[in-house]
Amino acid sequence: MRAPLPSLPMSFRPEAIRGSNGTGGVVDYRLTRQAVVREYRKGRLSKLDVCDAHPELRRAAAGAGTPTQEPCPICEEEAVTLVTYAFGARLPAGGRCVTSAREMAKLARGRSSVACYVVEVCPGCAWNHLTRVFHVGGE
Repeated sequence: MRAPLPSLPMSFRPEAIRGSNGTGGVVDYRLTRQAVVREYRKGRLSKLDVCDAHPELRRAAAGAGTPTQEPCPICEEEAVTLVTYAFGARLPAGGRCVTSAREMAKLARGRSSVACYVVEVCPGCAWNHLTRVFHVGGE
């Protein structure tokens, strides 16, 4: 039985953000995630291939991420944490880690469109995978 993709906390879902123009879609990477996990379980990918989170991503998960109840699909020992990054005009070139619903709402009310990337990270084994991409702001 396949484990469902961790859902975003309500405050980070684009449809739940006040000020979102609602015209953008959400790109969901669930199928890609399932394919990677399946290849790992078949032995075609090693743990080193799939558990390669950058130290900065792991720090962001520990300090600013949103914990879930979903077990890591690789180690199955710890729950994954969701980290949201925003990229757009007037933001740092390396993006900005979104740490709260208030911060996300502020980005959604902005004049320029901001691309948001949600990454799941396992604090134990360093599994990481892009789960969703959506745009906010730009009204």
